[in-house]
Amino acid sequence: MSQIHLAPETAPLRIAVDIGGTFTDMAAFDERSGTLHFGKALSTHGRLVEGIQHTLDGAGVDLRNGYLFLHGSTIAINTLLERNGANTALLITEGFRDIYEIGRVNRPDAYNLFFAKHTPLVKRSLRYEVEERLRADGSVHKPLNEALVREVARELKAKGVEAVAVLLLHSYREPAHEKRVKEILLEELPGAFVTASHELSQEYREFERVSTAVANAYVGPRVSAYLGQLETHLAERGFGGDFYAVQSTGGLFPVAHARRECVRMLESGPAAGVIGAQAICAQLGLPDAIAFDMGGTTAKAGVISQGRPLTTGSALIGGYERALPIQIPMMDIFEVGTGGGSIARVQLGDALRVGPQSAGSIPGPVCYGRGGTEPTVTDANLILGRLDAEHFLGGEMPLDLAGARAAMRDRVAAPLGLDIVEAADGILRIAVTGMSHAVKAVTTERGLDAGSFTMVVYGGAGPLHASAIARELGIRRVLIPYAPGYFSAYGMLFSDLRYDYVRSVFRHLEDLSFDEIEALYAAMEEEGRGAVETSAVRPEDIVIERSVDMRYVGQEHAVTVELPRVYFDRRDRDAIKRHFDDVHAIRYGTCAPAEPADIVSLRVTVMGIMRKPPRHAVPAGSATPPASARRTIKPVYFRTHGLVQTPVYRRDALLAGNCITGPALIEEHASTTVVQPGDELTVDDSGNLHVLIGSER
Repeated sequence: MSQIHLAPETAPLRIAVDIGGTFTDMAAFDERSGTLHFGKALSTHGRLVEGIQHTLDGAGVDLRNGYLFLHGSTIAINTLLERNGANTALLITEGFRDIYEIGRVNRPDAYNLFFAKHTPLVKRSLRYEVEERLRADGSVHKPLNEALVREVARELKAKGVEAVAVLLLHSYREPAHEKRVKEILLEELPGAFVTASHELSQEYREFERVSTAVANAYVGPRVSAYLGQLETHLAERGFGGDFYAVQSTGGLFPVAHARRECVRMLESGPAAGVIGAQAICAQLGLPDAIAFDMGGTTAKAGVISQGRPLTTGSALIGGYERALPIQIPMMDIFEVGTGGGSIARVQLGDALRVGPQSAGSIPGPVCYGRGGTEPTVTDANLILGRLDAEHFLGGEMPLDLAGARAAMRDRVAAPLGLDIVEAADGILRIAVTGMSHAVKAVTTERGLDAGSFTMVVYGGAGPLHASAIARELGIRRVLIPYAPGYFSAYGMLFSDLRYDYVRSVFRHLEDLSFDEIEALYAAMEEEGRGAVETSAVRPEDIVIERSVDMRYVGQEHAVTVELPRVYFDRRDRDAIKRHFDDVHAIRYGTCAPAEPADIVSLRVTVMGIMRKPPRHAVPAGSATPPASARRTIKPVYFRTHGLVQTPVYRRDALLAGNCITGPALIEEHASTTVVQPGDELTVDDSGNLHVLIGSER
């Protein structure tokens, strides 16, 4: 196992914090004793740092004992989705002012009269053309007019612009003009947040590049200010270690980089959860799994295939037809607006809808007793007996069952002519169907058979619905890992320092110059090594991975293929082509071995490997759980069986080898696992819960 620099004896803690829409979670690993500490508190929107400190205080973690602070947050993605970012301008090559608004002219629903295109983050009056032009090979066709750039900058200053994005054509090939424009803007607009597209993406496709640069500028002031506040808070509390943020790839990068390249944090929390799921799968020898995370606001799904998370070079933020593309490496994650706090409402035509609006942490579900008035998924679970009003969060947060029942009766049951239990069950059925779409989006729509995967389920609300979602999709095996309610924060402890680089090249495979390709790879690898060597990770603990974007001649879009280095060392074109054919067949169900191929882009990932927490272990026991593990028996509603007297077990008292036949509830501090009638649960020696999904019949 690779080692990072030894932590000082006085500061052995590696601390990880993930901020979600409802809860903020903390996991801390003591490298001296090997122990783990967990904390959870309601997210304090508008005062996010305060919520972080609440998790630390609740777990008794002192920042003075930390040498590394890892952080993931939804602030970047929420700023994009809520459209409350900075007043942003765009400088772009003359003649291309409107490409950001024109986009790709996607129209997936041709006959939808209510179709609406994406709305740019920058209004047209703040898009300015720059006199300059590069050719596709990077040579200068028209020199940069610096005087005009200064004139525009002064106009932006007069308009109170806070952030500026710069996209000049072919800057991925030669960034000199973009660099000079940024220098002038910083001279004329001191204090403004300026993003040049080549700093984020060195791939072709001008629409995707401008969208990425604008998104970074739009969220930059808010995210950078927040990270600065957190840095200050940590210092004031005596933290003297290193502060790293989690990228959308699940890798770590220094906070100084995160404050410049904020868009890389869009999916930081969900990506960390997938990294944690990958670590669990590696421990158990599971090559293929679905990572499913359900929190208070959303549900997310990703895929681990052949031991590795599936990633993508770009993503659409906001739904396909209205989406703004972000062209950076990230986990291939699909998200739906269904979480524990998702609100259930009766709409026109007596249609019951669940989400995407969430009660969040303020006011929260009705049962939280914080002013919520509309029933949510959490309220439905409480009414059906799946949550315990007196033992939620280990008894730290009593729930208001009477309030939840009253809201369910008035807002849902009475308008639909149902009783309260039927209304609550209907809400869960709708929520489960919605969440199953997230899993289908990363499996069935990728040509993968969801039923052949084990589903690793986590998040505070995930284990409550795991069995129902698995039944919906025909999945036979579910795994509930250790500490599922803190899993995204826990997953950060398994993350490595990571830098991703890409260069577009456009070469026919049959004409490929291996010397040219090797030189490009070497330059990216050297840049990555330099970045890692400035961190706390020892230079010798560096792993470098190469991949390439390939397509058949005549295709528009490419497939990312991870290639063994030996193929390049042997200069084996045939092996590269066969590997591409195999990956294309897996992704799309077909390939064309007789067709020639193009290489579009080269990719390099440079990782500094960090020490991982030890595998959690529980004592061995018999097939029968110890009597001390059963807390009580209570009535719980299951749609196919009605109210059933159901045993409730304490997860921390279960032993390796214990077997439980459903129905049953497994309670722990931050989550509850529902074992439905017909399911069979076993506990492994790491304390993971393996659920074999039964039949409802």
